[in-house]
Amino acid sequence: MASPTKKKVTGPDFSRNNYIVLGIGLFLVILGFIIMGTGDITISPILLVLGYCVAIPIGILLPAKKVDKSGSSARSDG
Repeated sequence: MASPTKKKVTGPDFSRNNYIVLGIGLFLVILGFIIMGTGDITISPILLVLGYCVAIPIGILLPAKKVDKSGSSARSDG
């Protein structure tokens, strides 16, 4: 019986753009909670929804750009 080969486990394939969008989402969430602490209940839910439901999922699902050996970048197809 052949021994099973171990597959190398790697982390998520994030690029710089992914981290920027995730950072924007985190900033919106923190800003929403700060504004909610001041008592404004109009703007803070909007910022929280934009952070949690729009920016953070886009940052996670945004495909990372692959760099080939020639140095130009190409988008990943999946």
